[in-house]
Amino acid sequence: MMYAKVIVDVAAAQTNKAFDYLIPEELEGLIQPGMRVTVPFGPRKIQGFVWQITEHTELARVKPITEMLDPYPVLTEELLKLGEWLALETVCFLITAYQSMIPSAIRAKPKKLLQLKMDEKDLNPALQTIFAGKQSVDWAKFSNDKQTMALLKKAIQEETIEVEYFLKDQTKKKMVRTIRTSDSAYAIDHQQIIGNRAKKQVQFMNWFKNNFPSEAVAIQTVTEQAGVTTNIIRSLVNKGLLIEEAVEEYRDPYENQEFEQPKRPNLTTQQREVLDPIDAAVTDSNHEAFLLRGVTGSGKTEVYLRTIETVLEKGEEAIVLVPEISLTPQMVERFKERFGSQVAVLHSALSSGEKYDEWRKVHRKEVKVAVGARSAIFAPFENLGVIIIDEEHEGSYKQEDHPRYHARQVALWRGNYHSCPILLGSATPSLESYARASRHVFTLLELPDRVNKVAMPEVDVIDMRDELKKGNRSAFSELLLEKMQDRIEKNEQIVLFLNRRGYSTFVICRNCGYTAACPHCEITLTYHHTGRNLKCHYCGYHEPMMNTCPECESEHIRFFGTGTQKVQEEITNLLPEARVIRMDVDTTSRKGSHAKLLQSFRNGEADILLGTQMIAKGLDFPKITLVGVLAADTMLHLPDFRAPERTFQLLTQVSGRAGRDKLLGEVVVQTYTPDHYSIQHAKTHDFKSFSLEEMGQRKRGGYPPYYYITLVTVAHEDITKVIKTSDKIASYLKQTLSPETKILGPTVSPIARIKDRYRYQCMIKYKNEPELINKLNEIHFHYQKEMANNHLSISIDMNPQMFM
Repeated sequence: MMYAKVIVDVAAAQTNKAFDYLIPEELEGLIQPGMRVTVPFGPRKIQGFVWQITEHTELARVKPITEMLDPYPVLTEELLKLGEWLALETVCFLITAYQSMIPSAIRAKPKKLLQLKMDEKDLNPALQTIFAGKQSVDWAKFSNDKQTMALLKKAIQEETIEVEYFLKDQTKKKMVRTIRTSDSAYAIDHQQIIGNRAKKQVQFMNWFKNNFPSEAVAIQTVTEQAGVTTNIIRSLVNKGLLIEEAVEEYRDPYENQEFEQPKRPNLTTQQREVLDPIDAAVTDSNHEAFLLRGVTGSGKTEVYLRTIETVLEKGEEAIVLVPEISLTPQMVERFKERFGSQVAVLHSALSSGEKYDEWRKVHRKEVKVAVGARSAIFAPFENLGVIIIDEEHEGSYKQEDHPRYHARQVALWRGNYHSCPILLGSATPSLESYARASRHVFTLLELPDRVNKVAMPEVDVIDMRDELKKGNRSAFSELLLEKMQDRIEKNEQIVLFLNRRGYSTFVICRNCGYTAACPHCEITLTYHHTGRNLKCHYCGYHEPMMNTCPECESEHIRFFGTGTQKVQEEITNLLPEARVIRMDVDTTSRKGSHAKLLQSFRNGEADILLGTQMIAKGLDFPKITLVGVLAADTMLHLPDFRAPERTFQLLTQVSGRAGRDKLLGEVVVQTYTPDHYSIQHAKTHDFKSFSLEEMGQRKRGGYPPYYYITLVTVAHEDITKVIKTSDKIASYLKQTLSPETKILGPTVSPIARIKDRYRYQCMIKYKNEPELINKLNEIHFHYQKEMANNHLSISIDMNPQMFM
């Protein structure tokens, strides 16, 4: 008797453990850890992951597994272990951790087909009757027949039959009809079978045998090349000269793009020096974490590409993470050009089907490199040689809902498991990583110069208070406008960066001071000119723009702040000849629009690229010689200790888009606080001076990297319930944790209400607190019942990136 320990798909405290189930005889040897199965659970049947297989159980009565959902494990042995670590570290349920590692397409219940991999005549006679001339049959018809299952099991192990997923409702495979020459067409003269009358069939058969002697070809390709109709092909299939099959074709999101093999650039001396220790770690399979700090344009990507080449030569695999917003076609192109079909690309802009296909390329070991955003860290490779995280300081590497993991932490865990190096790259590393490098926990590597010694762009900081004194109320300072006119005359390109989408930030009545706010969240509404709507960017509430104040009925309703739509309008008025492309969440929500807009800018179809954060990174266009930052203060005054760091990083990244080729670049930064140290150091591209000053501030405030931080947020529709619960949690932590650990709060969250739910938070600051994970898991499980029945939510974030 064999038993499976199954983690069932119910995210609750009582089910956060493995349950024992009997493996039915017909499934013995087929079921493996990491597969999904259906099991009886109380009165219903639910899905679960097989966690372990054992010969013993302590239970007197064990129910059998109902059905096997996967023909092969979707989670490797490593991912099963990683899930256990992740659930503990991020305070979530095991099932939540496992579900986050597989693509959403296979979370549906798939229909399974048995696909024939050989000639039917060579099959066992009992199996021949099952297929009876068909290429594929439905598995469900035989899953309860023990004798047939035993035969099928043997055939699957011998690889004469393959079990294939067919996702009914969510994602179908893309199938293509193909033809190939049958054995009988070679055994005898095909003209005898066709006869003398069907000349076109004979001609086509001669052509097909010459051009495609052995391989299967898509029918569409054949009809186009040979200029024949499908009727001729159908006749030859009926006569047994051609064999028609349905073959799966992967959906390739980049199928219409041609990737040329570019000339590999010569390495600079600095790049060679940086590569030596990385190559040594790859060759010797050392788990070492490298922090590569290279100024914008210093050739970090080439270092990544060369490292991957070394890894592939060794026969190993690589994961490359890039922030979602800089997964520009440009970045993908560089990997596709160098490694071609060895690359799978995983990110949220792909359709469910494309994601499923890319994931399966990794799973079936058809590719060696996975390039993607945060979740690509779970790519099911089994022989990793390196994990690369580009722009490692990016906040988007942290998942904001369960499991609240940071991709960097997962990368370090997997690197340790595979004994392979981790390469973190950035022009402006996070202070946590930089501090680790200073203490030699990470190895610091530096690229202080741009490739070809191109100069860093000149940065002008404009005090917008002076512009106001001059009576200039426009979004553009005189200097920026002058420089923009100059660039348009010279036929050069401009990037304008504004960290706000929409038309204007908020609407206010100048008579009584009324501001339009969301009725469900404690936040002002943003005005969007398209559709003349006021929108809440937190809960999605929207209402039409009012003409008079609802409080005092005054007509003095005015817009405050500036959004991308409003700036675009202003450019049209000030520079009517300028062609503008706007890139923000509103213009890039359609699939492929991001790539199209960038391509048209690259082709010179516009002079100005105006956008939000998504244009700050990864763009490398030779004609960009001017970058304008319209409001450098938007992030600086947020209630978040990382605000100065994020401002410095963003300004440095945006500045880095200018003058990357032969033409010199210039940057104009507009701000109301020109003397702030983050803006001053960004002006001189001086990361070291900035980090020294910022580290001083962090030390005084007791923030990372001097302390670790955990944030516990409680939310409920009843404010008294929120206060009571958060008080209880804070006092429990004060009693059970060491005296050196600081518990701050509970206090109201910066955004006190979202979606009609009041929010309070406690902050835990600690240097070394061995009991913390256990105590937080206790709190999480203690409140489970209330959280399930009472709309109470308690979120525990071990490494918060957002404090709003």
